[in-house]
Amino acid sequence: MSFWTPGPRNLITDIAGLSVGNAHDEGLQSGVTAIVCAAPTIAAVHVQGGAPGTRETDLLAPENTVAAVDALVLSGGSAFGLDAASGVQAFLREQGRGFAVGDHRVPIVPAAILFDLGAAGETRWGRYPPYRELGHAAATAAGADFALGSEGAGTGAITARFKGGLGSASAVLANGVTVAALVAVNALGSPTIGHTRNFWAAPFEHGEEFGGLGLPSPWPADAADPVTKFGPAAGANTTIGVIATNAVLDTPRAKRLAIAAHDGFARALWPAHTDYDGDLVFALATGGSDVTPSPLEAIELAAAAAAVMARAIARAIYAATPRPGDRRPAWRP
Repeated sequence: MSFWTPGPRNLITDIAGLSVGNAHDEGLQSGVTAIVCAAPTIAAVHVQGGAPGTRETDLLAPENTVAAVDALVLSGGSAFGLDAASGVQAFLREQGRGFAVGDHRVPIVPAAILFDLGAAGETRWGRYPPYRELGHAAATAAGADFALGSEGAGTGAITARFKGGLGSASAVLANGVTVAALVAVNALGSPTIGHTRNFWAAPFEHGEEFGGLGLPSPWPADAADPVTKFGPAAGANTTIGVIATNAVLDTPRAKRLAIAAHDGFARALWPAHTDYDGDLVFALATGGSDVTPSPLEAIELAAAAAAVMARAIARAIYAATPRPGDRRPAWRP
């Protein structure tokens, strides 16, 4: 059982001020997930995969001017999916949200994408892809409760052995701070150990949130074999996520939190951070707890970030549901 107790929803929305919405196109078997902040929120990003696809991530560097974002976007569709941020930006502009530049307001919406173009076998659209409208729909649907598995950015996701998906998890620390993760899993590697159905993330599981199988016994001889998708291609595999907390963090500390959350990738996927993955973690710090972590508390926060990210990855696979034409079986058929 996990050392930290999950929040009431066991979702990233256990952090007040964050809402999440999903939208998808059933024909394309692809979709978008929008994370909408109630107020401009401190943000950072860290990339460890070799094939990322992003929008507006440079502005999140600690030395740059804009320290806060209005929303984040995770999308399918490869580079086409970056249009989803424009839809979320339009939604926020309709609400009068955005960074003030003279008489104008510019909503700040960084985004990351995964490659799922093979999910439907073709890209069935006209001149423009549908992701801008999917982004607007996802932002419009944003709320405290949202579906996991084959939803939003996880709609067409796959891993080496099973369907991927959208996952989330949260934890409340001893000092009352909450840390939570949201992740779309389309990894090159495998979330399960060798030939078994047991999750690599098992040591961090709370209760039976992803099946309660624990670690396999006896330990399989093929556990260390790096099981991957056939024919790896740059940009075709990615795990993209958000780690969020209500602790008070500045941009450099938020960056450190994003770095720590990548340890959750390595705990839940084998292998991870390959040349052919676009692995990325955004970090959000709302400051809603009014707690500025001490050095020792910062270590606990980083460890919890890795743990909730690992749990969120396993929950994404566990919650995925079968659809006609699936390229991989769902963990729960």
